[in-house]
Amino acid sequence: MNRITETLQALSARKEKALACFLTAGFPTIGATLPLVSEIEKGGADIIELGMPFSDPLAEGPVIQNSSYVAIEQGVTLDKILSYVKTVRQSSEIPLVLMGYLNPILAYGAEKFFHAAASAGVDGLILPELPLEESGRYKSMFENSGLTNIILVTPTTPSERITIIDRASEGFLYCVSTTGVTGSAGHSASIKYISTVKKSAKKNPVLVGFGIRTPADARRIAHHADGVIIGSALIQRIARGDSRQKVGDWVRQLKEAI
Repeated sequence: MNRITETLQALSARKEKALACFLTAGFPTIGATLPLVSEIEKGGADIIELGMPFSDPLAEGPVIQNSSYVAIEQGVTLDKILSYVKTVRQSSEIPLVLMGYLNPILAYGAEKFFHAAASAGVDGLILPELPLEESGRYKSMFENSGLTNIILVTPTTPSERITIIDRASEGFLYCVSTTGVTGSAGHSASIKYISTVKKSAKKNPVLVGFGIRTPADARRIAHHADGVIIGSALIQRIARGDSRQKVGDWVRQLKEAI
C-alpha cells in the first residue's frame, strides 16, 4: 500500500487529523532542503510536499513564486530533487509528494521521470494544471510507477464533478480553500464549501490547502476536513530567516492545533 494511504488510514484510526507541509526544493539554499525536511518531520508533519520550482507557475502566489525563482537561480533540477528524496528514504518513511508543473516533467521525459521518481521513493504527484480530462494520457504511468495522482478541487467545482474527481484521485483529494493563489490573505475559507467537498468525496480523505496561515486557521479548517496543507506561511518563515528549530517548533504548534 502507498505510504500516503497507509499514513492517512492510520491517522483516521486514531481519530487524528493530517498535517501536510510544503517546501520549495532548493530554497533558501540547495543545502537547506534536507535539514528542513528532517526538522519538519520531527515537528509532527505527516506528509511533506516538495515543490518542483518552475518559472511560470499557474497557482502560486508571490511567496512561493519568489522561492521558486531563488531555487532555480541556484540551479535546482529535477534530478537534484530526486536526490533529496533518495537521501530522505535512507532514514525516513514519511510520505513524500512532488508538487509542480508539467513542463519540466515533459522536458525531462514523462515516462523517464515517473520511473525515476518512483525509484527514488516519491509517493505521489500534484500537478495543478493537469485537468481530469487530460490526465488519462498519464494514467498508465501513474499505475505502472505506483505514484498517486492527487487532483485538486476548488470552490468553483460543482459537487457532481467533485465526486468524479474524487474517483480519479489517489491518496487524498486536495481541496483548494479559495479561488485565489497560494498564500491568499484576507479570506475565510467557506466551511459550507469544505463540507460539500467532504460529502461529495466518497473515496479519498480531504486535505484543505491555500491560505491557511496560523494554528487557529488550521484548527478551524481541520475540524471540517481530514487534514490541512501549509505552504506559503511556512515558506515565509523560512524566507525571513527563522532557524530550523523555530520552523520545527511552529510545525509542532500546527500539529497540536489540529
